[in-house]
Amino acid sequence: MDMLASLGDGFAIALTWQNIGLALLGCFLGTVMGALPGLGPSNGVAILIPLAFTLGLGATPSLILLTSVYYGAMYGGRISSILLGIPGDEPAMMTVLDGYPMAKKGRAGEALSLSGIASFVGAFFATWGLILLAPQLVKIALLFGPAEYFALFALAFMTLGGVSSTNQAKSAFAAALGLGLAMIGVDTQTGVPRFTFGEVHLYDGLDFLVAIVGLFALSEVLIFLEERHGNADADGKKIVVGRLTPSWSMLKSCTPTMLRTSLLGFIAGVLPGAGASLGSFISYSMEKRLVDKENTFGTGDPRGVAAPEAGNNAAAGGALVPMLALGVPGSGTTAVLLAVLLSLNITPGPLLFTQNPDVVWGLIAALFIANFMLLAMNIPMVGLFTRVLMIPPKVLMPLVAMVSFVGIYGISGSSFDLLVMIGFGVMGWGLRKLDVPLVPIILGTLLGNAMENNLRRAVTIDNGNWFTLIDSPLSIALWAIAIIGFVLPLIIGARVKSRMHARKDEEGALSD
Repeated sequence: MDMLASLGDGFAIALTWQNIGLALLGCFLGTVMGALPGLGPSNGVAILIPLAFTLGLGATPSLILLTSVYYGAMYGGRISSILLGIPGDEPAMMTVLDGYPMAKKGRAGEALSLSGIASFVGAFFATWGLILLAPQLVKIALLFGPAEYFALFALAFMTLGGVSSTNQAKSAFAAALGLGLAMIGVDTQTGVPRFTFGEVHLYDGLDFLVAIVGLFALSEVLIFLEERHGNADADGKKIVVGRLTPSWSMLKSCTPTMLRTSLLGFIAGVLPGAGASLGSFISYSMEKRLVDKENTFGTGDPRGVAAPEAGNNAAAGGALVPMLALGVPGSGTTAVLLAVLLSLNITPGPLLFTQNPDVVWGLIAALFIANFMLLAMNIPMVGLFTRVLMIPPKVLMPLVAMVSFVGIYGISGSSFDLLVMIGFGVMGWGLRKLDVPLVPIILGTLLGNAMENNLRRAVTIDNGNWFTLIDSPLSIALWAIAIIGFVLPLIIGARVKSRMHARKDEEGALSD
């Protein structure tokens, strides 16, 4: 009953005209950004962070706007996947396999509507999972001391690559780079400047938001300018949507698929480092093995559209669970949202539910509202969103750069921060060229100071005894999970990656 009362208070916060308008704006902008190939939810949220701050929004309105963008981008990623055979982002990769063949058969409208319904089911299920599971994690997290928190942060870093990582060594390098960047500034315990090189602006350390906007938004501008200039007009294809609503028999056959893959995707999302990409992949693979008796998957089977869409949206909601309850992001986008919370002087973790219940429950209520908005918006506005795919990079990329520069300057008023942002943009471009993931860098920058402080505190409390890090059953369990999470991809990762590459090859064959 307390949970329902808290949820009711959350709806009272979310159902103000301002927050409803922000949710609607976030859903629309998120869907647009998700539809554009290459942007995706992480970039979409990063690009719009400056907007939230320049509007002078508080913690709850800012989160409502940005999480609506998050959910909207997860919805929007399917549009280019189905219509063009080009995934809007990595989680939408599996949707191409059956969505694009449906579009080539003149059933694009049905595929888009079905994917929207599956996305709704997955996200709706995940939001209820967040309500039920996060408070239980909070009770466990209250048992944590400094040693346990250090082990938890180590778990987040060691499992960040996940079984779908292209290279565990590169993920480890990126995490180490992020931890190194977190050390820039004045040491909070000794007062000694570290890695500031005499630059006064660096005494306070690096601003999370400057790093995120540079690494994600500006690097995306550079990648677009280098690789995709002039190629965003779908080669002049005329997109035919056709019938907009799926038949009742199609919905009936896909309902069990949506329910099963929502559960599977949510579990994948809760695991730190797994994320929506793995949720989408394992949902499609499981359904193919379970129901594809006639080998129709990959030829335009509606269940092949419903499975990855329900799975990746459930995973997106599941990733919010460890971020809110433990302060450890479950995906790249939740790492960006974690930076927003920290910038607003709100610390996610066990005490968030008691110290800032208005933020938590207002956010959860807004997720429900945004989910219904997206369902109502996506079917009648499919025609509009398909036109978004025609925006050429020469129009889109200057807008992204303008929002980034104006937003960051509006937040800090510092030209030095603009130079730092450009530096991060160039660094992000270079790292992406080398296939080094950016999310571990952000996670290291965000959690590095907390990780260092908990390590120092734990060792100091036990008079310099380093064995205190493995002195409790909880910390031992966390270290065991962390080691398994790092070693397991090295053992089975090659198999999973080869299967994912096989799916990409099928996707490439479909788009040719």
